[in-house]
This record gives sequence, C-alpha cells and structure tokens, in this order.
Amino acid sequence: MSHAVGLPPFVALVVAILALGGAILALIGSIGLLRLKTFYERVHPPTMGTTLGVGLNLIASMVLFTVLESRPVLHELLITLFMIVTTPVTFTLLVRAATHREQVGETAVRRERPADESHS
Repeated sequence: MSHAVGLPPFVALVVAILALGGAILALIGSIGLLRLKTFYERVHPPTMGTTLGVGLNLIASMVLFTVLESRPVLHELLITLFMIVTTPVTFTLLVRAATHREQVGETAVRRERPADESHS
C-alpha cells in the first residue's frame, strides 16, 4: 500500500514536475557527454546536468516527505550540500589533470624530435 494515497493533488503535481525536470536535466547532461567531441566540452554538460537534475529531485523528495510526514524533512539538505561542494571540485581536478597531461605529452614529443626536424 502506498503512503502517497492521501497526498494532495497540488503537492503531487509539484513533486511530479520537479522529479520530471530533474530527470530531463540529467538526461540532457548525459546526451551532452555522448554528443560533444573534446574532453573539455564533454566534462561540462554532465557536471551541470547532474548537479541541477539531482538538485531538483532532492527538492521533490523534500516536498514529498515533508507533506507525508507533516513535519520538515531536511535530510536532503546534507546531500545537496555535499553535492554542491564536491561536484565543482571534481570538475576542476579533472580539467587540471587533463591540462597537465597534455602539457607533459607536448614536452615529451618536443624532446623526442631532433632539432633539424622541428623546423621542417
């Protein structure tokens, strides 16, 4: 038996819109990951899509359980805080690692080429 039987229709509509919006944003981020060509282009959409998508789903969860339990349910705020802190840090570390790897690769290629080949 579902606990959501007594859920007011307006609340159910708000929760459904938030959950669907979150799912659509996550889907758009995933499609961006598949469609874009370079690593730097591919990192951005999933980061934004999942952050906003999960954020909307967490808001939907907070609204739903606050109404069902007739008290404020704020557990999702901890998840949101963790997500807001870790996602940009992860994004930055991935981009810095890729940039460093490219710079090291270019330096190694320059060292391997003889001096007379570099001017041709």
